[in-house]
Amino acid sequence: MALSFLRSKLIARQAKKQFYQNKRNAGYVVLIPEIGEDGDKSSLLGDNGLPEFSDITIEKCIASISQQSLEYETGVAQLEHAAPACRDAFADVFRPLERLGAPLELTWGVAKTLYLGNSSLMPTASYRSVHERAHKARSAKFNSVPIFQAAQRKEQAQKLTDEEQRLLDKYILEGKLNGLDETGLKLEKLHSVVAELQKEKYMFREKVNAATGLFSSTITDSLTVQDFPETLLAAMAPEPARGPWKVTLQPHVLEPFLQHCPARELRWNAWNAHVQRCSGYGNKDLETSTHLEKIRALRTEQAKLLGFETFVDMSMETKMAGSAENVYNTLNTLLEHARPAQDAELDELQKFAQERGFDYKLEHWDIPYWQRKQKRTLYNFEEDKIREYFPLPRVVRGLFNLCRSLFDIQIEERSVQAWHRDVKYYDVLDGCGRLLAGFYLDPYARQHEKIRVFDDAGWHVALRNRCASTQASPLSALIFNFQPPAGERPSLLTFNEVGVLFQKFGHALRHLLTEAEHSEVAGLSNVEWDAAEVCGHVLTHWLFDPHTIRALSGHHRTEEPLPDALVDNLHRVRQHMAGLRLCRELYLSRLDLELHSTKAFWRDVVKELWPKHFALPFDKYDSHPLSFTKVVSEEWAAAYYCRVWARLLAADVHGAWREEGDARAVGARYRATFLALGGACAPGEVFRRFRGRDPAPAALLADLGLARNQKKTQD
Repeated sequence: MALSFLRSKLIARQAKKQFYQNKRNAGYVVLIPEIGEDGDKSSLLGDNGLPEFSDITIEKCIASISQQSLEYETGVAQLEHAAPACRDAFADVFRPLERLGAPLELTWGVAKTLYLGNSSLMPTASYRSVHERAHKARSAKFNSVPIFQAAQRKEQAQKLTDEEQRLLDKYILEGKLNGLDETGLKLEKLHSVVAELQKEKYMFREKVNAATGLFSSTITDSLTVQDFPETLLAAMAPEPARGPWKVTLQPHVLEPFLQHCPARELRWNAWNAHVQRCSGYGNKDLETSTHLEKIRALRTEQAKLLGFETFVDMSMETKMAGSAENVYNTLNTLLEHARPAQDAELDELQKFAQERGFDYKLEHWDIPYWQRKQKRTLYNFEEDKIREYFPLPRVVRGLFNLCRSLFDIQIEERSVQAWHRDVKYYDVLDGCGRLLAGFYLDPYARQHEKIRVFDDAGWHVALRNRCASTQASPLSALIFNFQPPAGERPSLLTFNEVGVLFQKFGHALRHLLTEAEHSEVAGLSNVEWDAAEVCGHVLTHWLFDPHTIRALSGHHRTEEPLPDALVDNLHRVRQHMAGLRLCRELYLSRLDLELHSTKAFWRDVVKELWPKHFALPFDKYDSHPLSFTKVVSEEWAAAYYCRVWARLLAADVHGAWREEGDARAVGARYRATFLALGGACAPGEVFRRFRGRDPAPAALLADLGLARNQKKTQD
């Protein structure tokens, strides 16, 4: 099928993928036709200062965004005019900018919440209009030369607090990355490169989406699917019990399919289709190699125009790591421990499979299946059976109790209007009962209403930042796709889903408990990319504390806690084949960095890196970089390593609780640093204030059971 025939079908799918994450300003303004410019900017809020979701319509949301965007752009233009002559740039420019942007940010957050929480109330096409209009307006302040110059004035430096300087530094960095230091032909060239880059990224995404959607295979034999979990069967067939069952390359189907399918030839077929997407081995119209190489070249040109040697060097400007050398050193240290562990893990897995009648050498498509079986045999661990011990109401109650004991906060439910009857609202109060923040919790999957992507990891939407000048308190929405209740049975979570809930809530706490005065650096705003996910990972570490997990768990019928044997095994489950999993993350991190710092052809880069990271040989038809949208066409170029970096920091942070013993004292210090400071302080300094030193990989290696390999690698 030619690409031209696919494009109309893919616009909606492309639009969905584009808006899952808040994007950092990309250095350009999206020019789109104006949408309606009428509407009352306060029409989305009730008397209690919260959105009146029950009264919000698509038309009202679009009209409000349009009016607020126009008013914001007009206000920015007025501040630009006044900036050169103002005596106090912070008081006369940057505080007014905070107040000016508050209504738009809230309405934009409401639109995103509706889009993720109930797409029937905010369809993709409508949200796309809202998002682009709001993004265009918000970009104005970071593409303003007068505001950029005001941020650079030296005469105000002595009067500023550290937080205020951090805010100005943000404007300066954004301005430089947007080319505001450049003029004339060089600036024109930069704009041309960025525009061309956007086109190439769009075509890459569209082709990957098309290739992903084209593949399917049908299973009619019920014996093949007899051990499939209910959730997988439901994703594969309208009638899960009867079939037929459709295998697709959608991650929420493919990954569990490879883990549970006993038919090796079916696993091979799906795995090959997945790694060969856009390679040209199949449909030539969907080949993306040309786009990948063009994107790499354009990013290099963009970096050089801005004064950087490589795109990686440019990326490091917004990262805690500071330099590519620091990242490489950390990745190499982790690999020294993970690679030997992987060899041993695969040897053990091969023996395990052979003892159960598997007469072949393990290949890539065999690993997920036999890994799951080995984990079940060794640790009696099956996600679908363990879920009976984690009813959502009990887990949520245990999570709130943990946060109360660690951070001296109270979380109390309050009845307010929301976008669905399943949604609950909670106030966050300090130990004295003073209101600090609030959040919505939308936990359940709803067919045809909620977007489902990847492993349904959930979303945190920052609806409103803390801002002293507007007296605004933080407001969030947490949206998940957990199994809904059925009759008298409550929603039951797998252990992985419990981890998802903890991770997103830990992430939200950084937004909700910030003490920063200025919204531009409050909470999650302005936190360097490789430190942004730290707080989420920190909270998940408590799931491996026996006391915590016993308090969280209780069989939904008998209320008996998770059996002691399983509690004891959770550490072992986390460490099961950790070497292989870490090597995979290290490989993708290094691949991303090499693609954005060298000129070597992408396949040559893969062939160079693969044997250093994997024991299994490289399949010559494997073309995975050609569908690696996260770094090629999304916002994680030269930043994929951030996933590992954040986990390393989080493990080291959580180590303080183990080492010091006084959970309340450590929790108070954690709240006063990581949760309170947010983006108002550089993450390296935040870490030092909490830990008293710089971060180290030892805690992560210990958590994964890889530290014991250190001696082996030194012998």
